[in-house]
Amino acid sequence: MTEQTPPPVNPYAAAPSPLSPSDERLWATLIHVGGIFFGFLVPLIGYLVLKDRGPLVRQHSATALNFQLTVLIGYVASWILMFVLIGFVTYLAVWVYSIVFAIIAAVAANKGEGYKYPLAIPFIN
Repeated sequence: MTEQTPPPVNPYAAAPSPLSPSDERLWATLIHVGGIFFGFLVPLIGYLVLKDRGPLVRQHSATALNFQLTVLIGYVASWILMFVLIGFVTYLAVWVYSIVFAIIAAVAANKGEGYKYPLAIPFIN
């Protein structure tokens, strides 16, 4: 009989290593702050890449993604309402809402605390 060699090991199939608590707080904070500047893209990438690396970063990335998708819906509704002039006011309200609550969430993430955005639609758990 011939000796069989084991199949090659895929280095990408390994389970991701957990983040340290300080790294979790850092990434959770950056995900919230990144949402201010880049909308839902940073929370989406953060959720897809970091969701299995720790419970704090998973919770904050899912929360930030839900919030940014809710803000996107608010911006689209405001754009539609601009044809009847009320959209300019609602656009400004959504903009202020997104900045203020993202900063509050980033501070909570930096402290290692959980945070739930008010009025955010829970798309992802």
